[in-house]
Amino acid sequence: MKILIINGPNLNLLGSREKAIYGEQKFEDYLNELKDIFPDDTLDYYQSNVEGEIINRLHEANGSYHGIVLNAGGYTHTSVSIADAVGGIQTKVVEVHISCILAREEFRHKSLLAPKCSGSIMGFGLDSYRLGVLSFKK
Repeated sequence: MKILIINGPNLNLLGSREKAIYGEQKFEDYLNELKDIFPDDTLDYYQSNVEGEIINRLHEANGSYHGIVLNAGGYTHTSVSIADAVGGIQTKVVEVHISCILAREEFRHKSLLAPKCSGSIMGFGLDSYRLGVLSFKK
């Protein structure tokens, strides 16, 4: 299986940013662990702090992957355009979040992406990504 993981804004700071919420591990280190867990699969990774670049990557990935695991960060709650991009492609997208967005500030409770995704996973730390990848293996 070929899966693309897309991380949005500020997720390049994992391991150093708000460790009580996001943990101490850098995503690149966790990605290596994921690749060890799924040795027969191709896991590609993309991160951008720029909304339009995330949209472009979603468009480019359409049809080239079995699934996309997307953590759009703060854009989850604000980006109609990313939601439209997810809704406009054929490749299934699973929304993931490291923290439980429903247990955080009220503005984080609404996901504009969730209605366009095949599922949402939140609150399991970086393990949310493993669960996202697993969701495509059923």
